[in-house]
Amino acid sequence: MNPPQPANSKSSALALGALGVVFGDIGTSPLYTMKEVFGGHHLALTEGNVLGILSLVFWSLMLVVSLKYVSVMMRADNKGEGGILALLALAQGQAPLGSRIRWVLMSLGFLGASLFFGDSLITPAISVLSAVEGLEMGAPALHPFIVPLALGILIGLFVIQRHGTAAIGKLFGPVMLLWFAVLGLLGLLGILRNPQVLAALSPAYALHFFAAHGVAGFLILGAVVLAITGAEALYADMGHFGRRPIQLVWFAYVLPALVLNYFGQGALLLASPEAVRNPFYMLAPEWALYPMVGLATAATVIASQAVISGAFSVTRQVIQMGYAPRLIIRHTSAAEAGQIYIPFVNWTLMIGVALLVVGFQSSSNLAAAYGIAVTGTFAIDTILVGTVMRVRWGLGLGATLAGMLVFLAIDLAFFSANAVKIPDGGWFPLVVATLVFTLLVTWKRGREIVQQRLQETAQPLAPFVDVLLAHPPIRVPGTAVFMTADAQGAPSALLHNLKHNKVLHERVVILNVRYAEVPYVAADRRLEMAKLAEGFYHVVVRYGFMDDIDIPQALSECACGMQFELMDTTFFFSRENLIPTRGAGMPLWREHLFATMARNAASPMTFFRIPANRVIELGTQIEI
Repeated sequence: MNPPQPANSKSSALALGALGVVFGDIGTSPLYTMKEVFGGHHLALTEGNVLGILSLVFWSLMLVVSLKYVSVMMRADNKGEGGILALLALAQGQAPLGSRIRWVLMSLGFLGASLFFGDSLITPAISVLSAVEGLEMGAPALHPFIVPLALGILIGLFVIQRHGTAAIGKLFGPVMLLWFAVLGLLGLLGILRNPQVLAALSPAYALHFFAAHGVAGFLILGAVVLAITGAEALYADMGHFGRRPIQLVWFAYVLPALVLNYFGQGALLLASPEAVRNPFYMLAPEWALYPMVGLATAATVIASQAVISGAFSVTRQVIQMGYAPRLIIRHTSAAEAGQIYIPFVNWTLMIGVALLVVGFQSSSNLAAAYGIAVTGTFAIDTILVGTVMRVRWGLGLGATLAGMLVFLAIDLAFFSANAVKIPDGGWFPLVVATLVFTLLVTWKRGREIVQQRLQETAQPLAPFVDVLLAHPPIRVPGTAVFMTADAQGAPSALLHNLKHNKVLHERVVILNVRYAEVPYVAADRRLEMAKLAEGFYHVVVRYGFMDDIDIPQALSECACGMQFELMDTTFFFSRENLIPTRGAGMPLWREHLFATMARNAASPMTFFRIPANRVIELGTQIEI
């Protein structure tokens, strides 16, 4: 037996793990932020402009990342978990909110989740492209190979997802530890050559910049926001590492390294204006160019991996909250429950990222598409955390509104500045978000309609059992489990089995799976059983939206006086054949969309981890 780790050793491991996973996106932003601010907007390299931009970058990091996300939002944890859907569940909770307010909050939460998928496509593309573009700094002749090389790296990253990341994940922390050390060192050397840039720590330079440039200066916020993309990941990954390790690593290591590097790039631009074509790589000594390209590529691959894993996690959450059809979810680690792989999401992301790289060709072109999804999520997070502050923390209305308005003013300023980029590429994440949001709300509404149709013809369960036992059919040995979403009605699969097979198992279990608005459900609250009559039982299994679903395991651990033998149990499912019809349900095109999604959903036996040889499916036809 291994001795327990000391507390400081465990904290160090968590901090190193957080460094490798949480900070990849925001940590690779120095690759392209300053280049896009000055090169993309053709901003003159005057002392006032450089100091103004550095001041904007610094105070964006302080206000949005340090204050809003790291200091305020990390207090809004849902049983230790973060992320927009955990925040949504916390904001709704048991608070006395009206149905209209709940609907608005729900819509905002899933709109934020939809925007995340748009961001999930752009982040890997722009990060890896910006890293590989360093090659042409030393050898311009390599320019034609930049896109194929970036494409190859990204496709390889998606191909290895099915094997899991447990092995290479151990390298993430040390690589990012080195990455931020190099960022800070290069920035410090640049500052020492031109210490006057430290004056930009004063917010006066940001205000002077706006005063001097007016609307044009405001629009440059659309590039400045690149410095804070990835801020939401700090909150979203809180459940994996805890609040304290993330806060410690941010303030003690990551933030200083980022500030030093940005200010070092600013000092370089003042001394050598020609460095504007790529200030990040030109900050490094000439001999270090190719090692820096290798290190930057490794860092961007890690950042991309974190985004891909995040997409898998969010997908599982929306499935278990009832907003998406069942998909095949595979676990890639026996030790870590959070390490999952969803083939459909993986290959969809791969195709989308590949199209972005081929279509936009460079990180500068992709920068036009970046930002709109991120800033939209920022604003939604502010509204949700403001609700939590009011209904959960009991903060006064005045204080809540004051805090929300300050953060919301910053978020909307960034969003507005990015909105002008919609024709040049900003449309892409909006199209993706609109498509995902449409799929989510269509599935949710479609399932509600199906349940209504089933309830219209369902027989109440208790009277049905009484009548059935008064005139029982032939009883056969074994246990039959009938899974149903309606705990009050007799499952249609049970009715069809009686109609066609005319037998009843000696033990009949009506199984209802419910999802709680919490990340995880405690083991002692997982399952409850009620005896309906002799040989009839009603079992409820509860899962949180981040729990791993395994019905046989849940039943095997039942401590309610009833033992389940899997090889003596048959699971009955009702396969619904959906027929779109004109009526009061949804518009016909949405009904066809819902029916298509239902046909392509993973089978219940796969999703619930039930062996295929223990399942019988009985069909039923439903008009929607």
